[in-house]
Amino acid sequence: MSPGGTPTLPVKAGPRQPSGVSSSLEQPRLPPSPPPLSTPSASGRVPGTEADRRRELGRFGEAYAARHLLEQGMVLLDRNWRCEAGEIDLVLRDGRVLVVCEVKTRSSTRYGSTLEAVTERKAARLRRLGARWLAEHRLRPDDVRIDLVGVLVPRQGAPRLDHVKGVG
Repeated sequence: MSPGGTPTLPVKAGPRQPSGVSSSLEQPRLPPSPPPLSTPSASGRVPGTEADRRRELGRFGEAYAARHLLEQGMVLLDRNWRCEAGEIDLVLRDGRVLVVCEVKTRSSTRYGSTLEAVTERKAARLRRLGARWLAEHRLRPDDVRIDLVGVLVPRQGAPRLDHVKGVG
């Protein structure tokens, strides 16, 4: 608790799981490779449309990013948190800092890099969403940081990940 009676960001050894978040978020399962167009997705549908393929690619990128961040010592607090104002891909704790993380996944750099996808407008929206998340969870961390993880998944070869801390 802070001096004003507001809970502070948890710093104990184990992750704090907000209500509705399963402990399976601690160890996201990483698929061996992004889903090809002809195999069923987790929902059982064959991702035959471009929208289905992009959705599966995004899920892969988020799982890949979450695993990387956990390996770096962060604690996953929430995933795909939504409100009427938008969505936060990943909410994590890095020591006593709350991290609001946007994950951008691409299969090529044809339309720019993954990191170019976050504009100042998007960063401002992430700051507002982070404030909403904190208010809902009644936490007062020492600091809040917005990170961006870009995942490039080429047709051949291993995915490449870029993590930029403090983008906004």
